[in-house]
Amino acid sequence: EKFDIVKKWGINTYKCTKQLLSERFGRGSRTVDLELETQIELLRETKRKYESVLHLARALTAHLYSLVQTQHALGDAFADLSQKSPELQEEFGYNAETQKLLCKNGETLLGAVNFFVSSINTLVNKTMEDTLMTVKQYETARWGRELGRLGGPGEYDAYRTDLEELSMGPRDAGAVSRLDAAQSQFQSHKDKYEKLRADVAIKLKFLEENKIKVMHKQLLLFHNAISAYFAGNQQQLEQTLKQFNIKLKTPGAEKPSWLEEQ
Repeated sequence: EKFDIVKKWGINTYKCTKQLLSERFGRGSRTVDLELETQIELLRETKRKYESVLHLARALTAHLYSLVQTQHALGDAFADLSQKSPELQEEFGYNAETQKLLCKNGETLLGAVNFFVSSINTLVNKTMEDTLMTVKQYETARWGRELGRLGGPGEYDAYRTDLEELSMGPRDAGAVSRLDAAQSQFQSHKDKYEKLRADVAIKLKFLEENKIKVMHKQLLLFHNAISAYFAGNQQQLEQTLKQFNIKLKTPGAEKPSWLEEQ
């Protein structure tokens, strides 16, 4: 059994290597689905850009968290000084109240941004990655498992070329037998290749629909929350969280925030 596995691997590697050299020297043809490969490259580029947005959004979350913590400490300091400085009690008092309000609004904004980060992370590292795993399986069928790391030819093209060469050769008894075997092997790889190609096309279609749906919601959330926060509109900020069913944790929760996304 092990011998058969090694033998099959050796034959497959030989055919793929032969196809690779044939393509490199311009003698062999390569199967290309231009429309599908364009969509795949677009997905990879989109994923890279979304990863950049995710990185920046996480950085924004960290900065906002630090700001909220600083405002909280500053508010406490003002409140303490208000009690201990009668001559400046009013001034320290209203500054303490201002910092408390800013702190509360900051926590609310953090809830929205954390929800945004969580949703983008799911889209990039789960939904897009799942589609790219299907793409990798498709490319393995196209490029070949053993030589894929080198950008080599596909098992499908290797067996297609083998069949074409045998078809143009003599038709003695031995050749007919080899031709039948080659036809069977080619059909097996063709079926696998076409199934994976169909799977990729379906995954890409559903991913695009899901991406639009998710990003429409998340970009609206992000815009409304940021706009309300910097306009100082506490009511609109809180309404934004209600609209997207985001709940805040009570103060005192562990880092990185006092927030819970739902």
